[in-house]
Amino acid sequence: MEQQGYLWESAAQLEVLLYELVGWKSLSGTQGEIDFPHKLTAKFKELDYFKTNPDNIQLFDAGKDRNAFTALYKTDKSSDTVVLISHFDTVGTEEYGQLQELAFNPEQLTQVFRDNPDFLTPDAKEDLYTDQYVFGRGAMDMKMGLTLHMHLIEQAVKEEWPVNLLLVTVPDEEVSSGGMLAAVPGILEISQAHNLNIKLFLNGEPSFTQQPLDENHYIYSGSIGKILPAALFYGVPTHAGEPLNGITSHFIGSYLTKKMEYTDKFLETFDGETTPLPVCLQANDLKDNYDVQTSHHSYALYNVFTLTQTAKDVMVTFKEIADEAMHECRTDYEEICKAHHIPAPNCIRVLEYHEVLEYFIDKYSREEADELIRAVLEENGTDERKKTLLIADKLMEYCQELAPATVLMFAPPYMPAVNSSDDELVRKLIEATKSEMHEQYNYDVTNKHYFNGISDLSYVNYNPADDGWQSFKNNAPLWGETYTIPFEEMQQLSAPVMNIGPYGKDAHKMTERLHKKNAFEMMPAVLREVVSEFFYR
Repeated sequence: MEQQGYLWESAAQLEVLLYELVGWKSLSGTQGEIDFPHKLTAKFKELDYFKTNPDNIQLFDAGKDRNAFTALYKTDKSSDTVVLISHFDTVGTEEYGQLQELAFNPEQLTQVFRDNPDFLTPDAKEDLYTDQYVFGRGAMDMKMGLTLHMHLIEQAVKEEWPVNLLLVTVPDEEVSSGGMLAAVPGILEISQAHNLNIKLFLNGEPSFTQQPLDENHYIYSGSIGKILPAALFYGVPTHAGEPLNGITSHFIGSYLTKKMEYTDKFLETFDGETTPLPVCLQANDLKDNYDVQTSHHSYALYNVFTLTQTAKDVMVTFKEIADEAMHECRTDYEEICKAHHIPAPNCIRVLEYHEVLEYFIDKYSREEADELIRAVLEENGTDERKKTLLIADKLMEYCQELAPATVLMFAPPYMPAVNSSDDELVRKLIEATKSEMHEQYNYDVTNKHYFNGISDLSYVNYNPADDGWQSFKNNAPLWGETYTIPFEEMQQLSAPVMNIGPYGKDAHKMTERLHKKNAFEMMPAVLREVVSEFFYR
């Protein structure tokens, strides 16, 4: 039964709220992403508490006209605080094809699937026929997490909970985490202004499968790390009719990519959980136009997941692999040249980005380096990966005596791993969540140490003793220009992390879907119980 005056209390109300939030189309990089926090501000002011306390809603500039949104429920009875974290941007909808216009209308889209079930995969079709799932972009990932947190805020307001709740929801989680990078200093600012004692960062990301057709519902006491090692391959150009008068960047690059993809040299295992193997996410040529000059500059971006490794650890391994790859490349090229009676290049250097920058500064000046970097940033598009490579490429253009070379660097985003599994409060939260779900709903959940979908929890609870990030700073061409990570502020946000979210399937696919009973009935009750049991009973 709905309680008088509640807006986001019952299952029916939460379903309506979710569909409204999904309907605010907030794809990454669109006007909808820009508008979302302003619409959310108006939505929160439907609660009398925020009409009376409008300053408890704050927006924090995340660049490109986007904003991170915060809403604080403040009590006079305690300084203890739970920070509720979510993101409101979504990935694109191209895979919906002719149904793309319905992607943000869960009710209509689900009905279309009922009328045309052949759009669906066999397992999605099976779920459709249970009438327990609703389909739609962002319904699972992760507008429902935000919906649940709004429910908790209203419960706290109406029942005057003696614990503070700070809701934080951000843009740009799906691309470069710009929203959370802006929110971290904001959280610290709010915490200091209101003398908050942050006890827990509680994310609401949905349960992600560990393998195809996985039916388990997971909660997480940490989040996997992700880092993007990148390489610029700088060869020696020549006419295609005289190929051995130079060396192509693609020849060089093929050796590193072969060594990097699926290597187990970055592999980490923690209590049975293992990082996925590295893969190349992008490989391309920096040559602007087609002609018969051989390509002398190309690049590759590699995805590396981490559990305990720092940026420094990753760079050390990356360089070891690159040294081995370039030794093989040099050896093979020598054999080719020898067979054709051509002298081979003396070496294929392996350089970290900071070494190229330092070489350029010694040869020219710091001022000329800064001017060159600014010119690259001003002349090129918005993709931060491409700008990263173009800066290194431009430096090499002025230092071609270093070629042939492979230049190693980091591209955004960098998401450090975080794990609070050993924290006493988190262990109790895990057991309480399992117990509540089993006793109330005869439903089992499983704890994992690391959320495998990557999350904004990476930017809180950073190890104060860890200075490995300096390697990222030194080897990220965009550092201090268009990309920074507030490591010092992150190290001050030392509370443990937890992720408890709804059950769904197929995030980022046309068949993205949310389990309705789990989302609208079970999870609200469980979250209320967990917060009340540990923070004010």
